[in-house]
Amino acid sequence: MTWIRRWYGAWRRSRLGTRLALGLGVLALVVFAVVGTVMVGIMHGYLARRLDEQLTKSQVSQVPSLRDAHNAPESAYSWYSAVYDVRDGVATPREGSRLPADSKPLARVVEQTGGGELLRTVSLRDQGEYRVRTCQVDQGVVLVSAAPQDDLDRTVRQLVMVEVVAFLLALALLVALGRLVLHRGLRPLSTMAGTAHDIASHDLTANSDLPVRATGDGGGAEVQELRSAFNKMLAHIDSSLAARTEANERLRRFVADASHELRTPLTSIRGYSELFRYAAANEPAEREAHLAKIREETTRMSVLVDDLLLLARLDARDAETPVRAERVELADLVNAAGDAFRAGRPDHPLTVDFGQPGIALDADPVRLRQVLDNLLANTAVHTPAGTPVTLAAGVEGREAVIRVIDTGPGIAPEDREKIFDRFYRVDTSRTRQAGGTGLGLSVVQSLVAAHGGTVGVTSEPGRTVFTVRLPLPAP
Repeated sequence: MTWIRRWYGAWRRSRLGTRLALGLGVLALVVFAVVGTVMVGIMHGYLARRLDEQLTKSQVSQVPSLRDAHNAPESAYSWYSAVYDVRDGVATPREGSRLPADSKPLARVVEQTGGGELLRTVSLRDQGEYRVRTCQVDQGVVLVSAAPQDDLDRTVRQLVMVEVVAFLLALALLVALGRLVLHRGLRPLSTMAGTAHDIASHDLTANSDLPVRATGDGGGAEVQELRSAFNKMLAHIDSSLAARTEANERLRRFVADASHELRTPLTSIRGYSELFRYAAANEPAEREAHLAKIREETTRMSVLVDDLLLLARLDARDAETPVRAERVELADLVNAAGDAFRAGRPDHPLTVDFGQPGIALDADPVRLRQVLDNLLANTAVHTPAGTPVTLAAGVEGREAVIRVIDTGPGIAPEDREKIFDRFYRVDTSRTRQAGGTGLGLSVVQSLVAAHGGTVGVTSEPGRTVFTVRLPLPAP
């Protein structure tokens, strides 16, 4: 068993081309063995039938003369030929018959004929096997002819030797040519293996770009399919690494921005606390003003923390979703958001437009209202006072569509690509004089996605449109 395991281990460690060539050789050897065996069997049967036919013709030609003249039988080639008289089941050879030294096997065959024709193979001592045929010449008279099978066996052995030599030469040529063809056919696989080793030599921690790809052609449709799949896999890995790098960079920026955003109100609170302590001792009249500032900064920090927690819950796949869907009327939410905007932003005239009344949605009314409030607040913050704003709702196909439209200065193309990123502001300064924390539109995008919808923006000077699309309930 040890040598079998060693042989199997060496087989497993050998190259694929060698294993395929050897497998092809073994298969060819089996085929050659089957074909050779069939050919030898067919040739042996053919020669045996020819020998039987020769025996039959020889005896048929002698029977008339033996019946009339009682002559001695003729012996063709190196055959034995004899005429036996059969009396009471005992065969006795006539004079002039040509018999071997040990003629008992021939006599036994004659005694078994029963007066008819019989073909039998017998073994004569010191002479090998003979093909024996008997036929009746007259009543109680039987002609026996025995032909040696040495020539037949010698011919078959020569055929076997010729087949073995020819098949071995053909097998060696087949394995050699097969190894060469397989080596050329598997060369693209070696090229792809080299590409994989080249990738392994790259430091992906410093640079996630994978500049190498499997190149070349040939190898057949299967190898080309493998090459295409290999390159697609590399492209997917490349894009995944790029996405991971970008996500890590976004996380780094997010942590930095969140730290800054939280530090700003905390610094303000600390400063106003010091002023409050000073005012409590020296300027009692200013205490309420400092307390109001502390409350304002605390409220702003609470809003920021709430937005961060909401985004974290929306991002966490294994956490419970903060969206509680129920059947709501879109008109009620739009009107409530419009009334609140008019009350809080009287310097921005608002128009509410319903393209179709009675639009029902399966949505969280609180979160959907938050989407509308954030979009309207973003419009008010980034447009001058007096800019008209339109809040429109309708149905397009199987979607409810909400649009917030303003006639402000518009958004630059480079800003539109990043406007939904967290902590991104069109004004890159970190002051809050323009209002907002940079999370409002990120919250909008996450909440709309949690509802199974999409949000987008189009903008040009004089017209900016934020479009929210939400799926309608199944009928």
